[in-house]
Amino acid sequence: MFFAVLSACLPAEVPACGPVTLVGRPFPSMEQCAAEAPRIAEDWLADRSPLTRGGLSCLPLSGLAALPVETPAPGIHVHLGQVAQFEDSPDGWIANLGFIIGRDSIAVIDAGASRQQGQALFAAIRAVSDKPISHLIVTHMHPDHAFGAEVFREAGAAIVGHERLADALQARGPTYLDNLTRLYGPGPMIGTRVVLPDSAVVGSLDIDLGGRVLTLTAAGPAHSDNDLTVLDRATGTLFAGDLVFRGLTPVVDGSLTGWIGWMDGARDGGPVVPGHGPVARDWQEAVGAQRDFLAALDRATRDALDAGLPLSQAVPAIVDALQPFGGDWASFPETAARDATAAYKELEWE
Repeated sequence: MFFAVLSACLPAEVPACGPVTLVGRPFPSMEQCAAEAPRIAEDWLADRSPLTRGGLSCLPLSGLAALPVETPAPGIHVHLGQVAQFEDSPDGWIANLGFIIGRDSIAVIDAGASRQQGQALFAAIRAVSDKPISHLIVTHMHPDHAFGAEVFREAGAAIVGHERLADALQARGPTYLDNLTRLYGPGPMIGTRVVLPDSAVVGSLDIDLGGRVLTLTAAGPAHSDNDLTVLDRATGTLFAGDLVFRGLTPVVDGSLTGWIGWMDGARDGGPVVPGHGPVARDWQEAVGAQRDFLAALDRATRDALDAGLPLSQAVPAIVDALQPFGGDWASFPETAARDATAAYKELEWE
């Protein structure tokens, strides 16, 4: 299997270029790729002004950069992201990503922080299986999970998300993209676009990959207001997205009380794949530390409100109360302050 790889460039005094794997058209031979690559490269560039064509080559699958993956259960493949926030990462490849292989097709869970990461996930999938990629399931709007989506649309996948995902991406996506481009530079983000879902999950939805059914469940406001989980019925493996953090300080961008409530339901089953951090063997291992942290955030915020502290004084007081957790979570100081602000604004209206 061979793929055309385009060097796409932004015009500038010092041009920024990045590799674009044209995933929608695999070739059986180097000769056929070389013959057809110029045409498909021009087609890809046609609606992507101001990107221009730099180099163009054909590579075997083995020549493509691929993410490392592990297999916590049969047919389940997971890439573990860096346990860090964007500001502490060299490239933003911080989220856990995965894919599940059925008899007939493959579902991908989250697509990474950029087109480049999505391409590396695609290469990892193709190193394991050449079955059609039928679905990309985006667990929520945050760019470390959503911004590689166009790669999988080009590969033929339907993109599925929470009923609120499209609105969230339309409202925040352009700002997220600008911020990541400033943080990492234009080269690593070349070809990355905000991509909206093709279908929405209201309540729950089952997807059959051929003898393998996935149950997608939309959560109420918790980590965000558009969280979606994926349960593989064959193994009991739960892809929890950012409803579960392990090792990286949890980020409240939806509802603290909703998130605590979501964790209260006991869940039996197999491994739990968090949005960040190592795969957990079971539910208690997955959420125990996070539950303690969010409960402490809730108590400290309510104490600050009961004391009549304004936001400017409440945030440092809440962060100080959370210090016993500081050694257990990566990227703690900045995230704790953000969480304190979010929690205060939510709970002051109760």
